[in-house]
Amino acid sequence: VQLQASGGGLVQPGGSLRLSCKASGSIFRFSDLAWYRQAPGKQRELVARMGRGGVTNYADSVKGRFTISRDNAKNTVYLQMNSLKPEDTAVYYCNVDPWGSSGSYWGQGTLVTVSS
Repeated sequence: VQLQASGGGLVQPGGSLRLSCKASGSIFRFSDLAWYRQAPGKQRELVARMGRGGVTNYADSVKGRFTISRDNAKNTVYLQMNSLKPEDTAVYYCNVDPWGSSGSYWGQGTLVTVSS
């Protein structure tokens, strides 16, 4: 499985971005999907996750601002980010975790910079 993330960039505080992550292969629709981020000098943290039945969970810091979604027909997971703050600045990684598998797959990361 290969993952290709895109959509990062420079945005002003209060702005919006939508990240996309397209997966190759046929396991996408049988996987939990997630976005993580890693800010400079910090550990990678979970931002949003979508499991079976479309159940989602979010980090407290992004609740009400970020939305994770998936399009199984396109093998793509999205992260809509609104009301961005400087503290959202990080490299964002997508993750595909196949059900019943002991491992998961990571995208290459896309940089989001929130600055005026």
